Amino acid sequence: MTITELDTAPSAGQDNLPADDVCYRAVAGRDPRFDGWIYVGVTSTGIYCRPSCPAKTPQQRNCRFFAAAGAAQLAGFRACRRCRPDTTPGSPQWNPRADVVARAMRLIGDGVVDRVGVSGLAAAVGYSERQLNRLLISEVGAGPLAIARAQRAQTARVLIENTDLRMVDVAFAAGFASVRQFNDSVREVYGRPPSQLRVRSASRPAATAMPPAITLRLPVRVPFAARPLFDFLASRAIDGVERGWRAGDQLHYRRSTELPHGTGIIELIMDDTAEALSAVLRLDDLRDLSAAVSRIRRLLDLDADPVAIDAVLGADPDLAPLVAGRPGVRVPGVICGEELAFRALIGQQISVAGAATTTARLVRRFGRPLRNPGPDDPSHLFPSSQALASADPETLPMPRSRGRTLVRMATALADGTIDLTAGADRSAARARLLELPGIGPWTAGYIAMRGLGDPDVLLGEDLVIRRALQRRGLAPSGRPSWSPWRSYATMRLWQAEAAAA
Repeated sequence: MTITELDTAPSAGQDNLPADDVCYRAVAGRDPRFDGWIYVGVTSTGIYCRPSCPAKTPQQRNCRFFAAAGAAQLAGFRACRRCRPDTTPGSPQWNPRADVVARAMRLIGDGVVDRVGVSGLAAAVGYSERQLNRLLISEVGAGPLAIARAQRAQTARVLIENTDLRMVDVAFAAGFASVRQFNDSVREVYGRPPSQLRVRSASRPAATAMPPAITLRLPVRVPFAARPLFDFLASRAIDGVERGWRAGDQLHYRRSTELPHGTGIIELIMDDTAEALSAVLRLDDLRDLSAAVSRIRRLLDLDADPVAIDAVLGADPDLAPLVAGRPGVRVPGVICGEELAFRALIGQQISVAGAATTTARLVRRFGRPLRNPGPDDPSHLFPSSQALASADPETLPMPRSRGRTLVRMATALADGTIDLTAGADRSAARARLLELPGIGPWTAGYIAMRGLGDPDVLLGEDLVIRRALQRRGLAPSGRPSWSPWRSYATMRLWQAEAAAA
């Protein structure tokens, strides 16, 4: 049984879950590919686990299945101490989908509920609070508050185990409104008080107010083709904002980023063989930890389902050799959708190196300098839409028509006419981009594929992709059987053409 065999029969009132029998077979087989897809609550023990938990398999009559950790917690289950289900990769179903529930789940992951509450989340997706709560409970099994609470508890555990912060600082950094709420939530979710989650050693220093950096290990679904992902990001790195380098078998990528409460510098360390990657974060405000992790996962497409994607594309005779030769290819995402939009526009009809040079000039002129960067650190943030909206298009280092388009797009992003956030309506965003003079199908498609995480974009207007399709005797739309993973087909064709060249 594979993930692609999941059906949509309702289970436990959550329409997105497969039938109980299918879920139980995943638990009985301890199949790690289902981790993050489903959570199993065991009524005889009161705990919830990931399907691959190594503990003794519970009887099916004692199992309840949930689509989110928050739903299991809301039902009264606490997290298993052995398999730690809260540390699994995120569910693959939320990023590809474009419906309101998936949009809301992406925004909750970005910390929107902690920052602006359920009312702000509802406004972002264009629904009333009551409608949104009903939809989430119907499909996920928990409302936005319960899902956000589960995320806060997970963030708190990460801070407790990976830093020496005082517990009061952990509480507020994780998004809790009070220390009492923090203590109650952690005890309820993990079955022990916060102090017992921190493992002390003789060499570990006492609790401090602010660590210089937080190092995390982010789980990854395998197979994970890290090298082409790194090569893509490193070859397009903008001087002053990001850079990539290799150190032995390790691939390093470092960049600056604007976060809801301050700025941050993230460094990602990955290789092709690991089932996790390391992230080193230096944040102005620790409340941005969950948002930073969420954006890293989108940047590296960590919540994709490589087994399902490769099964679809590998069944095609033209793509089968590419899939077999390099399984687990991801689509590079973004830290910020607005940044990707500007980079896509600047890169129209010029080389990758030329686009990077032009963008670096904009960064030096319009980007905000970072305070006291280290010698190997980024020096600037990428320019905001507000900064570029105020630019004189006649003075930008690009053709004047493109400069005018850039300023128009910056204005539309700054005033909210175009939304490219994690919870954006992809169809509406793409339509509004195409309304701007100077934005064509390639640019809008590229922004949709990388900036909005649309998994089903084939860039048939791209010269390299067009040549690859023609060589295989295919139309610019590719094959219908590639859907809904045509973005991944685009990446594989780009890689194949680069290798051939």
